Amino acid sequence: MRLTETTRRRFLSSMGAVGGFAVAGLAMPYYARGSSSRPVFTAGVQSGDVDANSGVVWAQVSRPARLYVEYSTSDRFANAVRVAPIDVTPETNLAGKLLLQNLPDDQEIFYRFRAADLQDVNDLSEPIHGQFRTAPSGKRSIRFAWSGDTAGQGWGIDDEGMRTYSTIAYHRPDFMIHSGDTIYADNPVADEVRLRDGGIWKNRVVTEAKRDIAQTLDQFRGQWAYNLLDDHVKAFNAVCPVFYQWDDHEVLNNWSPSTDLRDDDRYKEKSIAMLAARASRAFHEMTPIRYVADEPGRIYRKVSYGPLLDVFFIDLRSYRGPNSDGLDAEPAAESRLLGERQVAWLKRELVRSTATWKVIACDLPIGLVIWDDYGHRTGSESISNGDNGPPRGRELEFADLLRFIRDAGIANMIWLTADVHYAAAHYYDPGKAKFREFLPFWECVAGPLHSGTYGPQELDMTFGPQVKFMKAAPGGAEQNLPPSAGMQFFGLVDIDGQTEQLTVRLMDRNDTELWRTTLDPQISS
Repeated sequence: MRLTETTRRRFLSSMGAVGGFAVAGLAMPYYARGSSSRPVFTAGVQSGDVDANSGVVWAQVSRPARLYVEYSTSDRFANAVRVAPIDVTPETNLAGKLLLQNLPDDQEIFYRFRAADLQDVNDLSEPIHGQFRTAPSGKRSIRFAWSGDTAGQGWGIDDEGMRTYSTIAYHRPDFMIHSGDTIYADNPVADEVRLRDGGIWKNRVVTEAKRDIAQTLDQFRGQWAYNLLDDHVKAFNAVCPVFYQWDDHEVLNNWSPSTDLRDDDRYKEKSIAMLAARASRAFHEMTPIRYVADEPGRIYRKVSYGPLLDVFFIDLRSYRGPNSDGLDAEPAAESRLLGERQVAWLKRELVRSTATWKVIACDLPIGLVIWDDYGHRTGSESISNGDNGPPRGRELEFADLLRFIRDAGIANMIWLTADVHYAAAHYYDPGKAKFREFLPFWECVAGPLHSGTYGPQELDMTFGPQVKFMKAAPGGAEQNLPPSAGMQFFGLVDIDGQTEQLTVRLMDRNDTELWRTTLDPQISS
């Protein structure tokens, strides 16, 4: 479906100011104006990691407070369930999240937060509302979106704001996967940016934290706070769960243990490990990602969304070795991206999965060559190393995984990713690959949500990728088109509850459908 310009304007104008728009009848958040003694909700609400019987909800306030949460299957909050309150302080960035459990499956869940200053916990603020739908226990149709890359390359909140989020909201997805580069900690935002055509891009909102790169914990927190000032983002978060993963810009561009900041005058903090630790803490404070008891701070996880879908989120940052030329002929610890523990977990969970479709949310495309140093074409930031030959370096880990999937007879897999700032559909064909021990599969690329748009990356033929569709900025990989150019992209996935067919669509922010394919489910061997 494509929004006509008139329909699009009518839909977007229904947003109004903060908290003022409705998506297909969904109630939007109320932003409390509380008395001077009451905390104020500063960043809306969020939900995430929703399955059939649970989901995480999140809010942030202006001062130390006690957060009270209740939820119901009615927007009138009939028979509301009250959850034990939590306290938030500067130690938690004044943010708090709770796991709502024992929820009914396949139901709209309405939740609301109230806050009270810790000096007077009986004086409650007005509520702020959000909602989400739990996953089904039976075979109903599912729709979800994915994309990545928010507020990068100096393109901040202009007069239009990050309106790709509102375009996605129009489709009422069950959830959205944010595929990484959720913030751009290394990309400051200025008041104005001169465009190549002589025009001026004006960032309507610029905060002190966003005027500089992030080094301290408070600066990383400030990068998140900036994105949550956008009206489109807050309104979207209130009605659609977001399942988060991270990539490089949550810390800095292409970071790995080999990143050397000694000659980078922007950074007073030279330890990449310290920067990553602060970035990780801010990421977990500011997103509704679940805590994992056996490995606190872990990002890789599985979210089961009923009998038709399991989503596997993998993490190519936390366990990677140094960015190098990536030409090791044998597996080596320093050339890993996933790490042994994550690979073992992924293999185990894929075998255990009984869902019809298995989606792997990966923060990097498999077959695109991404150089750590673009100017000299050195260092492998990506999975592929650019030699078009048999697997070497980081490719060995993925060759082993793809061989395992084939040998275990795991069918109906699709990979979703972002990172490269253009839209593409890749088909991996063992008949055209140097490494052939795998089942054919699709990889679909979407993004950016609100960042610069670039030209295409080169392909590495180790795993036989074929470009079935691509829309990218003209002028090569160094192009950096602003969001106003319209080349902001997202993907939609629909799984039919009766036929179990899966349809993927690639869309732009004006809601133009660019490409689609429909896949029939195969019976696992």
